[in-house]
Amino acid sequence: MKTGMIFGALVLGVLAVPGVALADDPYDPQMRTQAARDRDRAIIRKLNQQELARVRERDARYAQGWATWKAQKGREHQGRDADADRDYAEAREDYEQRMAEWRRAVAACRAGRYEYCAR
Repeated sequence: MKTGMIFGALVLGVLAVPGVALADDPYDPQMRTQAARDRDRAIIRKLNQQELARVRERDARYAQGWATWKAQKGREHQGRDADADRDYAEAREDYEQRMAEWRRAVAACRAGRYEYCAR
């Protein structure tokens, strides 16, 4: 079973190489004339423009979807943001108070008040 799969992959690889090898071959006999190169360039340009239009349309759909999602989530979380801000401010104030107490204890310890060193 494994040998068959390996052989199949090898055959596919060998068959794919000639097409890839001629992709940008400057000596390709079909591209010797300026008209053929111009026609090829026009085809590639058209394909690129079609792909660009497709990608822009897709991105516009994605942007619309995200805008709709954000608007919906904004309505759901409108009150929660104020609560979170208030909670953060309280937590920050508590932290600052504890740090000030710790700094005072460190200063007292360094000043020789050893009862503050055990904290």
